[in-house]
Amino acid sequence: MARAAAVVTPADPAARPGVAPVVRRADAPGPAGVDRPEDEPAGDGGEPRRQGSPRLRAAVLVLASVLLLGVLPAFFGLRTMDQDPVFASLDELDVPSWAVTEPVDDVSGSPWCLLDCRLRERTTTSERPPEETTQAYEAALIGDGWQRWTPNYCPEQEEKGSYTCWRRDELTLDLWVRERTCVPPPVDGEPAVVPIPDPSTAAQECPGSLVSVKVRNAIDDERTRPQPSTDPSLTGEDPFPTLSEDPLGELTPSPPS
Repeated sequence: MARAAAVVTPADPAARPGVAPVVRRADAPGPAGVDRPEDEPAGDGGEPRRQGSPRLRAAVLVLASVLLLGVLPAFFGLRTMDQDPVFASLDELDVPSWAVTEPVDDVSGSPWCLLDCRLRERTTTSERPPEETTQAYEAALIGDGWQRWTPNYCPEQEEKGSYTCWRRDELTLDLWVRERTCVPPPVDGEPAVVPIPDPSTAAQECPGSLVSVKVRNAIDDERTRPQPSTDPSLTGEDPFPTLSEDPLGELTPSPPS
């Protein structure tokens, strides 16, 4: 009597009666040898991680553009205003220390020539006479690349001492060296008023000299432009010029009726 042999595969445990199905946690490691797809990495909660939204990327790009185009230029602009390169070049002049004591700087105008270009002025004192101080400054300017410039109205009016004009690149410079004048000290915190000239309280000459340096942009210096044949301050300008051959000067006769 022959027997037939058959191979029976085990059924699904979930289909077996009385056997509970195996529940696997989402954060539990999967079976060995099974990899998740690279484009769907598992995140918290088992959900696939999503790429950044287009709105978030656009916001990041806008913020970076604002920083590059707005904040950084403003920062460097303020830094440039605080550290004017013209005053830095004046500090680097090869002038003896006795010729630069107690310098006072003053700035006006716009560095971008909005309405008025920037004007730099420096006033300082020297411990030596004006002649020696002038020689020291002129030698320092020549060594720094400045060239002597002799335009009209340099100075605009007669001044005591030595007044010279210079040019370098896009800048012009006025150098004025003169004697110092001692002013009588104030009395009780107010300037001294002398109704009658008194030699003991009159202004006296002090040792040393006073130095003034004025630097302007050449495009804003009217002396770089064509000058009139006469001084405008002497002749002035007539705001109402006289018209010649005025057609309304004579009455036109009416035609006969």
